Amino acid sequence: MYAHNKLSHLTMFTLVLMLSTALIIGGCEEEPIDDTITLATTTSTYDSGLLDFLNPKFKEETGIEVEVISQGTGAALETGKRGDADVLLVHDRDSELELVEEGYFVDRHDVMYNDFIFVGPEDDPAGVGDVDEAFESLNLIAESESTFVSRGDDSGTHRMEMSLWEDAGIDPEGENWYRSIGQGMGDTLNMANEELGYAMTDRGTYIFMRDNLDLEIVLEGDPVLFNQYGVMAVNPEEHDHVKYEYALMYIDFLMSDEGQELINSYTVDDEVLFFPGYGLE
Repeated sequence: MYAHNKLSHLTMFTLVLMLSTALIIGGCEEEPIDDTITLATTTSTYDSGLLDFLNPKFKEETGIEVEVISQGTGAALETGKRGDADVLLVHDRDSELELVEEGYFVDRHDVMYNDFIFVGPEDDPAGVGDVDEAFESLNLIAESESTFVSRGDDSGTHRMEMSLWEDAGIDPEGENWYRSIGQGMGDTLNMANEELGYAMTDRGTYIFMRDNLDLEIVLEGDPVLFNQYGVMAVNPEEHDHVKYEYALMYIDFLMSDEGQELINSYTVDDEVLFFPGYGLE
């Protein structure tokens, strides 16, 4: 009787030990993180729908929710410099590299690219479709005093536009045909549509919105309209409160084979809006 009871007790002890071990091992398995990260980004990545496609997949894999601050690239860079974001996705490569050199940002990568285009009314009153170079199209718009709607928000798109006006030798500020509205790409396209005017836009946002616009592409393909996007983390040595490890996880996700394939697979009407990687030879 004693031996039987002893065996029963040992068996019970063994079962409890095995169950406890299993629970401990199971508890050591990697589980998704339940937290958030703040992404400061240009409006084109938001207005095009790309982030609505990418960020849920990142959360599914990591458990990290991406809170998006959508603003012009210039404002996004300032947000990052203040430490009010953890990671940035923007498109002013020269400024980005300069700020990395100055120590504000780290771990920058050329993540994707597309191009800028000029859009306008179907009848193209300025004749922009008759030329091949961006600065020529701006000359035609200025000479005909055709309405041009500018973002006017110090975004990457606006900075490129102002550089092109400078190349054309024209200062449009203050002209009655030039509308500088201080808004994102979606709002700029909507106003250009209402005013039957011209605008410069990234291709991705235009494709995403074009079914609701009466604007046509009137100029494309000029090499100066190349549009590179970069992703980078806020330097934790400048702002020790930022979630640097999570920022690296987001960067690694976008730069991984999976992330790059996802970017390339995002289409609207069977058109790719962004191409992965570094777009220059």
